[in-house]
Amino acid sequence: MDVVYLIEVGPQDVAASRFAISPLNETMHAMWMLSGRQQAGAHAAWAAVARPRFARLLTASAGARALVALFRQGAYNADFIAPPPAGVNVSFAEEIAAMRATPLDRARTEIALSLDGRPPPPDEIMTVLDDEHVVASLADGLERTWTDLVAPEWPRFHAVLERDVIQRAGRLATYGWAAALGDLGPRVRWRPEPGRIEVGAPGKGDERHRLDGRGLLFLPSVFVRNVIAYLDDAWPYALVYPARGVAAGRPRAGGDAALAGLVGRSRARILAELETPATTTQLAARLGLALGTAGGHVGALRAAGLVAGTRVGRQVLYRRTPLGDALVAGAPAL
Repeated sequence: MDVVYLIEVGPQDVAASRFAISPLNETMHAMWMLSGRQQAGAHAAWAAVARPRFARLLTASAGARALVALFRQGAYNADFIAPPPAGVNVSFAEEIAAMRATPLDRARTEIALSLDGRPPPPDEIMTVLDDEHVVASLADGLERTWTDLVAPEWPRFHAVLERDVIQRAGRLATYGWAAALGDLGPRVRWRPEPGRIEVGAPGKGDERHRLDGRGLLFLPSVFVRNVIAYLDDAWPYALVYPARGVAAGRPRAGGDAALAGLVGRSRARILAELETPATTTQLAARLGLALGTAGGHVGALRAAGLVAGTRVGRQVLYRRTPLGDALVAGAPAL
């Protein structure tokens, strides 16, 4: 039976809600994937290269091995390892510093909860988890994973996350909860009466929570496949959810050159990528293009009526026009 988190919202909670990007959370979720706890999906090519390197990292880092041993599917995972960030644009260095400051008593309490009801891990792992320096050891494992594996890909990951934030934050501010929550996943529902977000997860019974004007923190992720709820009073209430556009722009099977032959390969890739709206900077990072090159291609596509731009704050967000949609849909491959 699923537990259902019932999150009651009030009139002030839309205005108080915000979006954030967390390099620390993404590093933890990357470890989940690279350790085989979930399939790579859209990240298959990256994972094929990163997994041997991650295996060597695990061999060298007792903290990383202990961290992976704590991961549990469908059960409690220690929150202090990667809590919701305190700010909207927080660097990995700031987040890992906050994690390292976790009081030992809290860390031990959460580790015990994570180990409850499961066979004990090997003695080597328990030695790390029982040590008074456990927080530092786990942080070292996270930091090494970030430095060696996630940071080199961060511009590409960040571009996907940033454009999801721009689009979804606009929907929340303009249209309210239903528009922002509608495509987060099948386990998330908005109930306008009495004003409640429902999030299903493995477990038993229901849990009720109230935002009380604090709003909700939304954290997009390029790695997670299902929504994860952080509803511990010690942290901001948060939902981690799958970012849109992770798989956008990937080559499709079955043919290869119709659209590329018409508009050129780079412009074809940009059109495919704009399944989810993006800025020129995000497109450049996502596709490995120089900013000026990406801007030139976008300008040509815009002049041809295939893309259109909308100003959002200081940025221009580009999207495909109906003509661009029709062109991509009619092409057998990129």
